[in-house]
Amino acid sequence: MSNTISIRKGLNIRLVGEAKKEIKDISVSSTVGISPLDFHGLTPKMVVKEGDVVKVGDVLFFDKKEASIKFVSPVSGTVKSIVRGEKRRIINVLISTDGKQTAKKFDVAKASDFTAEDIKLLLLESGFWSTIKQRPLDVIANPNNQAKGFFVSSFDSSPLAPDYEYVLGDDFENLQKGFDALSKLTGDKVHLSSKPNSIFTKIKGVKHHSFDGLHPAGNVGTQMHHIDPVNKGEFVWSMNIQEVAAFGRLLSEGTVQATRKVALTGSELKNPQYVNVVKGTEMSAILDKAVEGSNVRYISGNVLTGDQKHLTDFLGHYHNQVTVIPEGNEYKFFLTTGWLGHGFDKFSNSRLFPTFLLPKSKKFTLDTNTNGEERAFVVSGELERVFPFDILPVQLTKAAITQDIDGMENLGIYEVAPEDFALCEYVCTTKINIQEKIRQGLDLIASECM
Repeated sequence: MSNTISIRKGLNIRLVGEAKKEIKDISVSSTVGISPLDFHGLTPKMVVKEGDVVKVGDVLFFDKKEASIKFVSPVSGTVKSIVRGEKRRIINVLISTDGKQTAKKFDVAKASDFTAEDIKLLLLESGFWSTIKQRPLDVIANPNNQAKGFFVSSFDSSPLAPDYEYVLGDDFENLQKGFDALSKLTGDKVHLSSKPNSIFTKIKGVKHHSFDGLHPAGNVGTQMHHIDPVNKGEFVWSMNIQEVAAFGRLLSEGTVQATRKVALTGSELKNPQYVNVVKGTEMSAILDKAVEGSNVRYISGNVLTGDQKHLTDFLGHYHNQVTVIPEGNEYKFFLTTGWLGHGFDKFSNSRLFPTFLLPKSKKFTLDTNTNGEERAFVVSGELERVFPFDILPVQLTKAAITQDIDGMENLGIYEVAPEDFALCEYVCTTKINIQEKIRQGLDLIASECM
């Protein structure tokens, strides 16, 4: 284990509603949805049609630009409908479940003898390749590229994030198999970042790194930046640690296991806890009788980077957390709860409110109110205080807004993803959707420079 890298530039947002360490099984909803919109830049080409019977692991669609990247069904049942939006864009593939979870079998009898090419083929055929992200661009990795490194973070530092030591504590055998396979795939270039004294330091065959400090210490982008930054012309891959364990289970059992442990979090839940749930399960099934109020925001993911959902929507492909917080669409009287109020219930990165005097154990119930509208950039230095990269966040954001390709390249666009700017967006007084601007900048780079 190398020396611990301590992240001092960042912010821990202390919210009420952390998941208790108890697990509940959630039955598969009658309808499961897989959305191509979860995969940025994907143009799907359908393999199935309405009425087709599918098993767990059967291919539903593939990437039109790279046909080897396939997306599979997490359940067995019948294709109910293919939902299309404007210009016949595919929004969702809905599957009526049969409750049997009959799974397609993959040949893994000689998995211990697999070559790097065999592992890549299995990842592609089983749909697990869709869980591998690539930098630059923060999209599904291109299997034709050669990665200079493969990064996995064993902890999440975002607000109310799941505890992977608890989630995967009893799945070490499959986790080790998954890492062994990734090491073969990349030629022993797998980096595993953990908290000091983590149980994941027992994983063999990887390069261990230790991180602590403020969020975003657990973000894989922060870890890449401090271990091996991405330059133009280079490619780095990453994968969520739950997906590594699931791939190890595929190598052991020969079937795709689409169940994940998801943290139900947030101040508006009656009993925040962990649930075993199949990917693509309907939000109403996950949150059945679990929510306190009615005027709430449902989020697939965490409060900084997650997606707003309705109860009729489905769990996001990359999300291991569901958060429910107050909606924040009610007017606040300026003398009490507004901008002239004392602010004893407000959390702030500055010392504007007296809550900075309270102990660090104090947690807050926050809503979605932005407390203002978008305005011109104010140079205050607050973005730099929460951005642990050797990059100028304000200047890079301005370059993305103005579509300045040379500026973005010179300022480090190739090594960032929108999630790296989530805290910047939270603390910024301008109320600009910085993550959206960075994504637009990355899309421009993809079309003009890649």
